[in-house]
Amino acid sequence: MTLSRRRFLALSGGVALAATLATPPADAARPLRVLVATNEPWGTYHLKPLLDEAARARRWQIALVAPDLSRVAPGDPVPVVPLADAARWGADLLVVNGATAWPTQVVGALSGLPVVASSLAYLQAVEQPGAASIRPRLVGLTAGSSAEATVFAAHFGVSPRSVAVVGNPALDDLPSYAPVDRTALVVTSVTKSSETGGSAPGAQLLLDSAAALAARGWHVRVGLHPREDRTLWEAYEIAPEGTLLASATAQVAVGIPGSVFPQIAAVGAPLVGVLAPGLTVPDYILALCAHARTVAEVETAVRERERPDADVLEAAIGPVGGSGERLWKAWRKAALRPGKAA
Repeated sequence: MTLSRRRFLALSGGVALAATLATPPADAARPLRVLVATNEPWGTYHLKPLLDEAARARRWQIALVAPDLSRVAPGDPVPVVPLADAARWGADLLVVNGATAWPTQVVGALSGLPVVASSLAYLQAVEQPGAASIRPRLVGLTAGSSAEATVFAAHFGVSPRSVAVVGNPALDDLPSYAPVDRTALVVTSVTKSSETGGSAPGAQLLLDSAAALAARGWHVRVGLHPREDRTLWEAYEIAPEGTLLASATAQVAVGIPGSVFPQIAAVGAPLVGVLAPGLTVPDYILALCAHARTVAEVETAVRERERPDADVLEAAIGPVGGSGERLWKAWRKAALRPGKAA
């Protein structure tokens, strides 16, 4: 790596980017009420990193708009509003995470709200059928990094220049990297698709790799995707603190490449990506990890533990620190000053 990780993070802290997001006028004092429609209709976990910022600043009131409450887990801290009740919730802004079927339906149903597209998980760089109907409603777009912005723009059929790079709020309290010798974090995806969301191939290869590492004396911990089947991984310690925090003590992270990979890279753990046939992931995520298609290749990559160069990290991670504030400013500006963004 040509720059130390900490120096890179300091240099890319988003000062110049934040300057492009105007501070809202003084008369915009009341909390901004935001409804969010994710590509996974009941995907409350996408909003959890935003709850801390909302509570700390007391300037947001945020809720997920879902088809109903049938798949909301008891005790889930994310407020959920059924679509049938959404028009009466009093939102100032509708935020969509993509132009897939559910966000497109919500945009159509809530015709009186300005719409911002904010990337909270990786997508494919292919314009979606719903993009054409959402574009006329857009008053802003945001993404976590420059590489993510390029993919997000293609997803909506707009210019990357129209996407503000704000960073990832999940990284605002970035843990220090303190790896424990011979500790491997296995990063799962979702093995089986459901009405809640899709899945990714590679679970069996990842299971076999975990077994091989454990047999060689590695302490295997599992960072479980919120929708993954827990029973598949109960032979190992499932990290109760979650994948991101668990990566701070991992000497290496091995998993199916996905949205959490840039976050783990920001913490500092070397990444090994398990690539099974049929996996489609944006190039900027694949650039963060060694590639392994067999258990033997996983073992080799774990021994070598290579890290990407600083320019690759910067493009994939974006500015670190203050991202929740930048996102809130972008949303507030869009809600107060609607006008076509794309």
